[in-house]
Amino acid sequence: MTNSNTNDSPTMKTTASSTLQDETYTTLRQWLSLGRWLPGERLKIKQLAQDMQVGEMPVRTALQRLVAEKALANIPNCGVTVPQLSRTQFDDILQTRMLLEGEAAEKGARNLSSTDLKLLEELTATMDEAIRNHDVKGYLTANEDFHVTLYRASGSAMLLSLIESVWLHVGPISNQLHQDPHVWSIMNDCHEDMMRALHRKDPSAVRRAIERDLFNAGQYLKTLCN
Repeated sequence: MTNSNTNDSPTMKTTASSTLQDETYTTLRQWLSLGRWLPGERLKIKQLAQDMQVGEMPVRTALQRLVAEKALANIPNCGVTVPQLSRTQFDDILQTRMLLEGEAAEKGARNLSSTDLKLLEELTATMDEAIRNHDVKGYLTANEDFHVTLYRASGSAMLLSLIESVWLHVGPISNQLHQDPHVWSIMNDCHEDMMRALHRKDPSAVRRAIERDLFNAGQYLKTLCN
């Protein structure tokens, strides 16, 4: 009995440790996509571990994975930081987003269920309220849920995975959209256009609205790049 328990313990510990590392990575990845940190900001392992109520090791491992994905940068004598995009890099990311998200939106519009359509209506209303209250985090969270709901309806796991990978690079800079009052006030216009197109059952118009949404926000965000 003693030998059996001894042999089982390392396996159970490894599984639990692996799960905790994955959960920590997933959480940090989502925080990065939602713009929790600004470009150039340094991420401190001890503080992140306290925020997430986990040990420092899973945080360190998760940060290493994000550095390997180029979502974060490891700067000598500074540590892990959020990258600052050049305008060239941002243009490349924007064009990639328009291609991927335009395709996912059009496919999603063809397959969207009535339940998902209702959810998109609710999220559009939530974004309107967030804009009125100048709630940047609330807007970004509802915005991500809106896009994920629409893109997931495409039925393409590969498209969604690629899109989420690209989001890692623009989350931090997207957190600064509210700095221009005019840009901030019209952030939901394209979503409302999408909803009208969805009700008309016009997938091509949904695609154009998504592309316009990304392009319009991108023109302002590009001015914040190096």
